[in-house]
Amino acid sequence: MNKVILMGNLTRDPEIRYSQGENSLAIARFSIAVNRRFSRQGDTDTDFFNCTAFGKQAEFVERYFKQGSRMLLTGRVQNDNYTNKNGEKVYSVQIIAEEVEFAERKSTADAHAASGASGNPGGGAPQPNAAANDDFMNIPDGIEDGLPFN
Repeated sequence: MNKVILMGNLTRDPEIRYSQGENSLAIARFSIAVNRRFSRQGDTDTDFFNCTAFGKQAEFVERYFKQGSRMLLTGRVQNDNYTNKNGEKVYSVQIIAEEVEFAERKSTADAHAASGASGNPGGGAPQPNAAANDDFMNIPDGIEDGLPFN
């Protein structure tokens, strides 16, 4: 079984491109920083993962997430090892995202809103309900059509 679950913050805005051909496929590449729960003295306490999403998931990530956004991702680990032009073996791992969800904390979302940060034109991460006394966010009405899950 190859399954990974990560929760972290995007280190940069997602980059999206479309495959060539008649049935082009959206491909989003992004990186998330994941804090370690425990760390030894002298070790870093954050890991950085390169991630790729395809199709509707890629469009969802590109539309609703930006640098600093917090996400919950489930997917699989994939080795991308290759030999470079100098004949040296290069080892690389990436995460293939299968499911992506909002995991924004209320205080973080409020800070983004207060700083004037916004997502892509016409859409950004939904803002939390200020009256709620929890970390859940309200999803705006009518957004269901653009989500990759129902």
